[in-house]
Amino acid sequence: MPLEEDIQQTKFHNEYHKMAINIMYTSSWLHSGNITRLKPHGITPEQYNVMRILRGSHPQKMMLSEIAKRMIDKSSNCTRLVEKLRLKGMVSREICEGNRRQVDIGITAKGLAVLKKIDDESESWITSLKNVNTTEARELNRLLDKLRG
Repeated sequence: MPLEEDIQQTKFHNEYHKMAINIMYTSSWLHSGNITRLKPHGITPEQYNVMRILRGSHPQKMMLSEIAKRMIDKSSNCTRLVEKLRLKGMVSREICEGNRRQVDIGITAKGLAVLKKIDDESESWITSLKNVNTTEARELNRLLDKLRG
């Protein structure tokens, strides 16, 4: 459905203004879908992002600052997210033996199992994105990278 119909607005200052609104609206749509698919697993999209980052470095542990740098939403409170995941048993926090001021964070077996379940269920979410073909998705990725560049 065209943006104009979705937000019931027909006039924009220019195509760049419309583009920015369209990206923000689409981002919100994707985020809502992500919330819905992750809710049964008891995690938020931001917590999911932390867990994916930790899985990517597994079995190596990471410092909080490294995780925060890699997060999609840079305004997320990484410390709070890690603590909530620790309380759920999905990540571990350990004082580094070589530097007592450093805290090493790793994903647990429970966290890996939750990610595996989410991965196994992801095809239906991905299917909802297939309104564009692979070539169009590649071009959209290129354009978004260019916009941020």
